[in-house]
Parts: sequence; C-alpha cells; structure tokens
Amino acid sequence: MTLVQMQPRPANANPAPRTADTAMEAAAPQVCDDMTVEVALAVMASARTDHLLVGDEDGLCTGLVTQAQLTALRDTAAYTDHVRLRAVLGDRGPFTSTRTTMAEAEHAMRYRGLDALPVVDEQGSALGVLALAR
Repeated sequence: MTLVQMQPRPANANPAPRTADTAMEAAAPQVCDDMTVEVALAVMASARTDHLLVGDEDGLCTGLVTQAQLTALRDTAAYTDHVRLRAVLGDRGPFTSTRTTMAEAEHAMRYRGLDALPVVDEQGSALGVLALAR
C-alpha cells in the first residue's frame, strides 16, 4: 500500500467561477440579417437546430432568432415572405461576454425568458451560444 500525502487546501481558496466561454456551445449557424424568414427557417431545418445567430454586413452579431419565434411570426396575418431577419430582431442584443459567470448568465436568461444567448467577443463577433438545459 502506498500512502499519498495530501496538501491542505487553504480555507479561503475558492475555485474560480465557471464562465460563459467554458460552457458555451460552438457557434450555431450564422446568417446575415438581410435573409428572409422563410430562408432562415429552411437553414434551421437543414442544420437541425432551433436557433440561428444573426449578423450584420460587417460580421457583427446582431442577435439570435429561434424557430419558435420565426414560426409564430410566419403564422400572423401581417406576415409576407419578404420579411427580413433584421425586422424581427429590432435592436441589437441581448448578448453575454466570455467573462460572464454562468450564474450571472443563467440569471439574465431566466429573467428575460431566453432559452439561448449569444456569446460575443470584445468586438461584437459571435463566438458561441449559451443554452439552458431542457
């Protein structure tokens, strides 16, 4: 039998909180905000995903759209097949940073009723997606 000497752990040593960059999924399919809702739904179906990251002409993330969101829009009386994703998104966001702790991100997602949240770098480019466990 071999004895293993354990080093005592200091009482004030706490592990670093888990951050968004360690928990995010690789970037979901990314599309441009000038894409129509119909084409976006087709991209989701072929990629077998329920959300898409949306970017502008400069490649900056402008938001995330979900299949449920687009399907609900398509089922309204005012919908036409010319509606672009930029019209669905409105203002940019919400987003989270790679440095955001998981506790903060989860709280923000639950507070806003979001199933998924884009993770962006300092320049605003999408790096991945945080998704709540179902």
